[in-house]
Amino acid sequence: MLKYSVSEGIYGQEPLEVSLERIAHFGYDGVELAGEPHSLKVKFVRDLLKVHGLEASSICGRYNTPDRDLSNTDPSMRANAIRYVKNCITFASELGAKIVIVVPSPVGKKNPTVPLNEEWRLACESIYRVGQFAADLGVQLAIEALNRYETYLTNKIEQALKLRDEVNLENVGVMIDSFHMNIEEKSIPEEIKKAASHLIHVHIADSNREAAGFGHIDFRSLLQALIKIKYRGYITMEFVPPKPGYYIEGSLTTKNEIFNLHTSQSINYMKKLYQELKEVAD
Repeated sequence: MLKYSVSEGIYGQEPLEVSLERIAHFGYDGVELAGEPHSLKVKFVRDLLKVHGLEASSICGRYNTPDRDLSNTDPSMRANAIRYVKNCITFASELGAKIVIVVPSPVGKKNPTVPLNEEWRLACESIYRVGQFAADLGVQLAIEALNRYETYLTNKIEQALKLRDEVNLENVGVMIDSFHMNIEEKSIPEEIKKAASHLIHVHIADSNREAAGFGHIDFRSLLQALIKIKYRGYITMEFVPPKPGYYIEGSLTTKNEIFNLHTSQSINYMKKLYQELKEVAD
């Protein structure tokens, strides 16, 4: 059976205890914590997870500044990026999370600053180093491909797989994100099948980056592909709700109501589809 989690970073500055209460209320198994280890005390998070009966499914690294660029040609910047990922890995290990998400080049970096093959080599070297560190702590790294409007080095699953193959560590795999794939890939199911042996994590958001079912992605075929490859990891919702009053009927005016709507919609929609498909498959 699949497990379901939510990336808590989507709730913005909301206190973690409020987010976890919501996530547990709507029937999730876990939470994907934001990769900001310095901002949360491990014991505080552990206690909250226990209270709400949740697992830490994963740590979502935040790669949004040059000093978190694993392909950066500046050795000091790259060293800081490596140190940052190692901190996320340690944080994951202390919380029992098995996955840390890695993005080789940061959001906002849309072109190489030196020949592409040089930045690719540096990314490989950086991921290899943090991958070895993660292996010692029993943590896996999931390489994520982001769409071309956010970054440039890995936009497609094919590129993420190539990077994984060059790093060549057993605990380094790839992940899929339905929102990014909807922009970059010709066929989401086909890319899932290609990634089968190395697919260790899944992010779900619809074509408009809202909750599953609020856009036009064919999640039935996506789930069919996951069932076919016998994927057993987490399905993690990473929707981005619209601002209060935007797109949503007038009666929903607060962030809390919108967060509740998208959090419940995501799991109910995906669970219903999955159960229908499993009944047919069985």
